[in-house]
Amino acid sequence: MIKVKKEGVILSKTNLDFENDGVLNPAAIRDGDSVHLFYRAVQKGNISCIGYCRLDGPLNVAERLNIPLISSEFDYETQGVEDARIVKIDSTYYLTYTAYDGINARGALATSKDLKTFKKHGIIVPPITYVEFVYLVESAGKVNKDYYHNHKFYYQDADPEKKIMLWDKNVMFFPRKINGQFVFLHRIRPGIQIAFVKTLKDLTKEFWDDYFQNFQDHILFDPVYEFEASYIGGGCPPIETEYGWLLIYHGVEETEQGLVYSACAALLELNNPFNVLARLPYALFSPELKWEIKGEVNNVVFPTGTAVFGDTLFIYYGAADSQIACASVSLTALVSELLNFTAKDEKQNRIAATS
Repeated sequence: MIKVKKEGVILSKTNLDFENDGVLNPAAIRDGDSVHLFYRAVQKGNISCIGYCRLDGPLNVAERLNIPLISSEFDYETQGVEDARIVKIDSTYYLTYTAYDGINARGALATSKDLKTFKKHGIIVPPITYVEFVYLVESAGKVNKDYYHNHKFYYQDADPEKKIMLWDKNVMFFPRKINGQFVFLHRIRPGIQIAFVKTLKDLTKEFWDDYFQNFQDHILFDPVYEFEASYIGGGCPPIETEYGWLLIYHGVEETEQGLVYSACAALLELNNPFNVLARLPYALFSPELKWEIKGEVNNVVFPTGTAVFGDTLFIYYGAADSQIACASVSLTALVSELLNFTAKDEKQNRIAATS
């Protein structure tokens, strides 16, 4: 098994109004010797915004704003701007986040040239209701029934008079165009999906209707292993390596102690990331320390950002939905370990896991 070092907590809540209930799930991007973190800051009442801090090197906090960097402005995000991820494509930074209006949680986009001011572009995931999604996916056929048997998740607490949109979260771009196209991952439970577009203006309702009518062709992968049996979702934006795109994602398992969130790893083909080359058959790391096991939500490690220094990959994650922590691993060793578990092996493991 690959060796992962837990570096510890690097950021905790403060008494400031906007982050007095917790900090978690940071987007991360390296620039020179600095790492910029755009973290989810939660105030009492469970309303989130995006806070900012700069690390000197991978671990030391050098600067931290005492006001939010990105806050709610529009109807689609009235209850929260959550769980950002960030990449730089050409000269533009693309920051994706979950916009929450109190009922619906959906992926949105903001861009920046300087990491200081961000322009919001609104919701970029499918503008359809859960009912419309079920109709389209059922019509498509050959799709895991877990995608359209989520009625309890959508309706258990909701007002039936209100319009419930399809929840589509964990949106993150690849850090460069591939074959002239933007490529991004997103998550509709229980798996991870992938989308390719020439321009973001192509993300129309018509695009998504066609996407769902061929939905099976856009599922990157579904849960396979026990540590991710309930559902999986994107974690950190893909990292380009010589052998493929390294994807750190999250997996969720239902246990007697409740849901347990772990960090997981896979390798995708460079020129066609829809092809999964390898997948780690065990969790990269899981909740095991006090501050990962007990918090606002127990038993959670939720990876959302990375930075590479030399051969060391630093993974920033939310710990028990309360603090921000970091784990590190040799990038070379992790990729080498993944290559021991090729897609062929993964398919055999899938059969064994479901038999």
